[in-house]
Amino acid sequence: MALDQVATIPLPPHAKDGGFDHAAVDETRGRLYVAHTANNSVDIIDVETLRYVRSITGLPAVAGALVSPTDGLVFTSNRGENTVGMFGPDSDDVTKIPVGVRPNGLAYDSDRRVLLAANVGQPGVAGSFTVSIVDVTARALVGEIPVPGRTPWAVFDPVSRVFYVNIMDPPCVVVIDAAARRLVRTVPSPVAGPHGLDLDMPRRRLFCACDGGQLLAISAETGEVEKTAPLSGVPDVVFFNARLNHVYVAVGDPGVIDVIDAVALHLVATVKTGPGAHTIGFDGARNTVYAFLPESHSAVVYRAA
Repeated sequence: MALDQVATIPLPPHAKDGGFDHAAVDETRGRLYVAHTANNSVDIIDVETLRYVRSITGLPAVAGALVSPTDGLVFTSNRGENTVGMFGPDSDDVTKIPVGVRPNGLAYDSDRRVLLAANVGQPGVAGSFTVSIVDVTARALVGEIPVPGRTPWAVFDPVSRVFYVNIMDPPCVVVIDAAARRLVRTVPSPVAGPHGLDLDMPRRRLFCACDGGQLLAISAETGEVEKTAPLSGVPDVVFFNARLNHVYVAVGDPGVIDVIDAVALHLVATVKTGPGAHTIGFDGARNTVYAFLPESHSAVVYRAA
């Protein structure tokens, strides 16, 4: 089996309608952070003991969490108040920085200490589709770059030192040079609704999961779509496992993880999770995948094989 279930971790009950959103793992310190949107909080899991630790609260409509690989600094996108949050691995003290309209996807250049917040904006509000550039050292917004549409997710490429940001409509991936504060390239998508995004560093490819039900392998160098694979439905979060050359794609309806061979781009397995489980987390150091189930407010843990 590509993913073997090994544990279920109870998480706090939902305080209101909703569920979970993007998650990130601090592999060095052994902590997983998941946006618990229904509770305006980030839940913390100990990935060694597979237990819930505590929650960071006061994060309105939190859409995602991201961890700096160097110092364990945690970032959150707080759609309900148009801010990003920052807190240390051993602190509950959150610093908030105003950004654009409804921040969602986050990506981080740890060398330059630059955070990008991809703002989904507000349809009908002119100029609300942007990405915000935050200087983490100064704890300040230093740039706002217009983009052509709604922005589900973003990743940073440490080789070319640019950010890739998915745009739902018009369907494309835009390339952002944060140092120059500008959009430098647009890569059209042949499939509607680019959503989840991750980077295959060894092969210099982007894995882009589209609402049109396809996973695209896109050359980071040329923008060419090299291969495609069908998915089980409308996808959300994508993670690439470089050790196994697998791509994990969360599909909330019907509630599965599609496991795709990253080289041939064919389906390896479809693993049932639960209705509405559209978000996952990945721990590359421990080779584990986490699926977040809104119906039971829990995290299911899988060993990857």
